[in-house]
Amino acid sequence: MHVPAPTLLADLGGTNVRFAVSDPAASMPFQMDNVRRYQVSEFASLADAIRQYFADSGLRAEHALIAAAGRICDGETVQITNNPWAISAHKLQAELNLQSVRLVNDFAAQSMAVMLLQPSDLVPVGKLPLPQLGAQDEQTFVIVGPGTGLGVGGLLLRQGKCSVLQTEGGHAGFAAHTPEDIEILKRLNQRYGRVSNERIVCGNGLVNLYTVLCEIAGQTPEALKPEDISARANANSDPMCVQVVETFAGIFGSVAGDLVMTLGAWDGVYLTGGLVPILLPWMERGGFRERFEAKGRFRVTMEQVPTQAIMNPEPGLIGATALAVVDSGGSLLQRR
Repeated sequence: MHVPAPTLLADLGGTNVRFAVSDPAASMPFQMDNVRRYQVSEFASLADAIRQYFADSGLRAEHALIAAAGRICDGETVQITNNPWAISAHKLQAELNLQSVRLVNDFAAQSMAVMLLQPSDLVPVGKLPLPQLGAQDEQTFVIVGPGTGLGVGGLLLRQGKCSVLQTEGGHAGFAAHTPEDIEILKRLNQRYGRVSNERIVCGNGLVNLYTVLCEIAGQTPEALKPEDISARANANSDPMCVQVVETFAGIFGSVAGDLVMTLGAWDGVYLTGGLVPILLPWMERGGFRERFEAKGRFRVTMEQVPTQAIMNPEPGLIGATALAVVDSGGSLLQRR
């Protein structure tokens, strides 16, 4: 699809929706001062939120690219995984009198964001240097991130061209590897039945871990929110919350390592999502990389796979910008 400028960009998750307007033909196609964030719960529909953005920003666009947290069906509809909105590209186009609307999975956008990120946007987790994009004819990367849910995507570079894998890998089953993992899985299985990675590696996953680890320790859990747990851990004021974030970091590393082996993403992993900047200090302390590398006969191989945290606050919108650039016929590797 050819997407001329200007293009409305939306990064739609379970809790928030972020908007910007991009000019894919410009030398700087993404402008941070165009960004506005809104809470999904404050609007009846995505169309209403877009109207509010246009009113607040004074901007307009004739085309839209919507990165949504859910599986895109036939390129036309998506039911957001963790919020009540159901979106139809055709209906949204008609409601807002737009010339085109394209829906993509949010982690298709998160994956493409890698192509426009700068070194200052990234922090290595572990001792390995950041990978050089385009250094080889074929490269494969994993992009994984915990926020309201757990998103998973893949970035493939092939002979100077890039493409993405749109997945629902966050809903793959949790694989227990340690005695503690097994006890966590057992208790979550009793509560939920099937236990996916997202039951643990996301915001509500922190609460699930806190509740289960309290039960294992014979303590009565408090009614804590994810932000309470991370705040207490970072303040070192609650030993149980410290244990929770340490356990979270280790399991996150294990999940990320499994994804490398599943997708053959030997060139690196990009860690994104709202929880990464908050829990980065705990990931840097060793548990994340130890579990990431602990893949039996593949340990030596995994030790050579770099992991890096995306610290830019708007990777979804940056990735949507990258998709708009490609749709308009531009080259992302030439911009680097």
